[in-house]
Amino acid sequence: MAQIIDGKKASAKLLSQVAGDVIEFKAKHGITPGLAVVLVGDDPASQVYVRNKVQRAEQVGIRSIEHRLDANVSQAELNALVDELNANPDVHGILVQLPLPGHLDEDRIVDAIAPSKDVDGFHSLNVAALATGKPGLVPCTPQGSMTMLSETLGDLTGLHAVVIGRSNIVGKPMAALLLQANCTVTMVHSRTRDIASVCRQADILVAAVGVPKLVKADWVKPGATVIDVGINVEIIDGARKLFGDVDFASVSEVAGAITPVPGGVGPMTIANLLANTLQAAESQMPV
Repeated sequence: MAQIIDGKKASAKLLSQVAGDVIEFKAKHGITPGLAVVLVGDDPASQVYVRNKVQRAEQVGIRSIEHRLDANVSQAELNALVDELNANPDVHGILVQLPLPGHLDEDRIVDAIAPSKDVDGFHSLNVAALATGKPGLVPCTPQGSMTMLSETLGDLTGLHAVVIGRSNIVGKPMAALLLQANCTVTMVHSRTRDIASVCRQADILVAAVGVPKLVKADWVKPGATVIDVGINVEIIDGARKLFGDVDFASVSEVAGAITPVPGGVGPMTIANLLANTLQAAESQMPV
């Protein structure tokens, strides 16, 4: 049976560290780091995510500023709010909760956020910094996944990592971080031939495609470490159930270590968001 990689425990450790660093930041600069969270519309999942982010921010001493906008808000109105937050010195991090309603251009909104305040790490300049190994704000889910991998395996040098999925939010930045950690990295996706045989070569297998229980036991090399980034919602007998991209029951019998869903990568995403907020605040302080 695989070792369970406990995301709640790892996130509690990181949140404790961030809380201590926030205390030092306040003592040094005399101000409180501020995180602005923008929620457009009333999507239930987005509301839960925002509520969790706000609660955790308050827990570590970061001031959260919520902006809730109607689902019919115009592109110009949303851009104007982002411009206002960019110019506000009390706001050190800006998060626009995705996905946005279909009439809004997500790429345009993400790139309207000042790169120094882009705590999601999605701005084109932060993406370029990650790809070229330069300092910047890193997407929270891949960064949290890397923390759990390092704590589980130690030095990742020379390990073969396979990333399932090539999204800009998880797949591509995850591959870049694994490369920085000196892994040999393969990316597979919907056009990959014989995807299962490629995955079976992996010492580290990262699943980030949004397909429930896609990864079966025969996709996994015995002893491999499996990071399940997927969060898929299904209604079973009237109850809302969460499933990852990995068939946990079967894969946990083969893998050496595995993240559960829920309780795996998810908690680390929020913890890294707050670490990014503190990093952003530090970068904005006068030298």
